[in-house]
Amino acid sequence: MLVSELTKKLDERFEIINISDEAGETEISKVFCCDLLSFAMARNPAGSVWVTVMGNVNTIGVMALTDGGAVIIAENAALDENAHKKAVEQNITVIKTSLPVFEAALFVHSLIS
Repeated sequence: MLVSELTKKLDERFEIINISDEAGETEISKVFCCDLLSFAMARNPAGSVWVTVMGNVNTIGVMALTDGGAVIIAENAALDENAHKKAVEQNITVIKTSLPVFEAALFVHSLIS
């Protein structure tokens, strides 16, 4: 599934914060959950949707390094202003939800499977 297709299938519990210019070309096939940035940097697979509560600029940096498809900031965690600016600069799709990490990941998994 393409990131652009995923964003159209998300319900009202999800808010698109930034959409990548490449969302129509970026294929996603996995969901990855982790809140430890060094672990995510080493293990976040390319083409994944990363679900985390970390809403800082380092999260965006990890996304850029790992070629993830999109990041979902769960549990109403805040995406700070610097992270939002960096997501725009780095062309990273960022989505926010009030759902817990597991529920957000499970829902996205059901959409892409």
